[in-house]
Amino acid sequence: MPTRRATLTSAFAGIALTGALIGAGTPASAAAAPSAGAPSAATTKTPAQREAKAVCARAPKVDARITRALARLHGPATERGSIARLQKRVDIAKAAGNTAVETYLNDRLTARQSMVGTLTTRQSDLKGVETWCSANGLGGAE
Repeated sequence: MPTRRATLTSAFAGIALTGALIGAGTPASAAAAPSAGAPSAATTKTPAQREAKAVCARAPKVDARITRALARLHGPATERGSIARLQKRVDIAKAAGNTAVETYLNDRLTARQSMVGTLTTRQSDLKGVETWCSANGLGGAE
């Protein structure tokens, strides 16, 4: 999933850039009077500000999706996609003597178990983003 990590990394970079841009207002631009046809400085948003607002608006949905995925992975052996169910399939293949199937399923099990760590890290990173969004007034409600 390198593309999702890259997307999340670029989102964090956009948020950091937004913070830098918001704090870098110049007195000369504040003193200039807007012309009649131009939008006011208060309504004009930079691309980084729009991106930050979009990331903040998506954060609750992303959090819900990560939470659902973690719940599914930690689910019982009766739930499709759970680690327990895949472990049960590995045990059945091993008991039947199907070494090729056992190896294949065991590799899938390893990947699924590592996914838990990745999702947990992303969830904690997302909490930091949500904190930043609420501190800067860019919550999903706006």
